[in-house]
Amino acid sequence: MIAIFLQTLPFFAIIGLGYGAGRTGFFSEEATAYLTKFIFYFALSALLFKFSANLTLSEVFDLSFVLAYLCGTSVIYVLSTLVAMIRKLSVAEAAVEAQVAVIGNVGFLGIPMLTLLLGADAIGPIMMVLSVDLIVFGSLIVILITGSRDGRLHVGVFRTVALGLVKNPMIVSIVLGLSVSALALPIPRPLNEFVSILGGAATPGALFAIGASLASKTTERMSVALWLSACKLTLHPAAVAFFALMVFAVDGYAAGVMIAAASLPVAGNVYMLAQHYRVAPTRVSAAILVSTAFSILTVSGVIALIAHLP
Repeated sequence: MIAIFLQTLPFFAIIGLGYGAGRTGFFSEEATAYLTKFIFYFALSALLFKFSANLTLSEVFDLSFVLAYLCGTSVIYVLSTLVAMIRKLSVAEAAVEAQVAVIGNVGFLGIPMLTLLLGADAIGPIMMVLSVDLIVFGSLIVILITGSRDGRLHVGVFRTVALGLVKNPMIVSIVLGLSVSALALPIPRPLNEFVSILGGAATPGALFAIGASLASKTTERMSVALWLSACKLTLHPAAVAFFALMVFAVDGYAAGVMIAAASLPVAGNVYMLAQHYRVAPTRVSAAILVSTAFSILTVSGVIALIAHLP
């Protein structure tokens, strides 16, 4: 585990560098917002396009993999929802807490870190995890919050969900890349170099942006933050591991990537949703900060464990 920890340390060191820049005011919240926008819409999109353009659909989609991840994630989603209901929270608050418990920072942290630590073959499984998170659970939280406020579901909710998916640059980049691959379209050398150079900014930029964004996070409601962080860092990967290895018998390597992706700390986009809908943003903020701090150790532990999978 020490060796794995030393391998992951540079990634978290860049996050720490960003945190220091944000905490000291050297990097303002406005600067962080624009850096995040650059990474999300340009650098990470270029990286995803480059990866997906060199994959086949069979490498990205595997039904047993998707079902294993979906089942494991759903168990923790339901568990956190039940705990929220026992605490007499509203449907909207329960939906946000459930999202915190299962949605990890796969885009900004998982893609750069896991592809380097686990190899380039990890990109296919990572994309499957990312797609389930965005399409299934990203849609579910919007449906639950909007439906609970309106008292019913209407066509407008599903239109909002559909538009959100169509406008998401991660989804668009993956679809475009897979289309290029499926049609066997040649990628001109200048275009390939363009996406390579632009995508190269994704890893350091995304990690720095994570750290800088953490500087503005608060640590209120620590008991809730600790509970949700425990769900995300330990219960989620454990549930996913059970379904991947014991129920659906997913290939060992792919299962390992799935479990590692499930062990990642809470994603920053959950905070954006909570802030947009004005539902418990401070609670989400605390969970992101706490889970990211503890993930320095827990992610290393999980990656060390999956190294022993056949």
